[in-house]
Amino acid sequence: MTPEQVTMVQESFKKVVPIAGTAADLFYGRLFEIAPEVRPLFPEDLREQKKKLIGMLATAVTNLHQVEKIIPAVEDLGRRHVAYGVTAKQYEPVGAALLWTLEKGLGDEFTPPLKAAWTETYMTLAGVMQNAAAGASAPKPAA
Repeated sequence: MTPEQVTMVQESFKKVVPIAGTAADLFYGRLFEIAPEVRPLFPEDLREQKKKLIGMLATAVTNLHQVEKIIPAVEDLGRRHVAYGVTAKQYEPVGAALLWTLEKGLGDEFTPPLKAAWTETYMTLAGVMQNAAAGASAPKPAA
């Protein structure tokens, strides 16, 4: 990611924070609409999950300019997702739901360059999570 993309994502996220509850509702509504097969991976009551989503996004976005500091936490998150039953192909609808949510929440401010910056952000973080997940789910070599 370029420094300009980092700044764009960080500045735009400041506009999401005041509507965090609505954004989380939009995100999960869209995710379950486009990928209903993932619904069983989540608790029936999504209140805590929604808080976790916004908290994780806030941490990631705040630290994008020093992404190396959050890599271990992002890797851990990817490994934990293996235990939840998340598969690599399920990262795609999550990214699509995130971008859709940002588009709805930011409206006209969600320009093509901002969408590209958010796409790069998601792909970077999802890639770290997927690599860690692959390592966690790989068979251990015999000693």
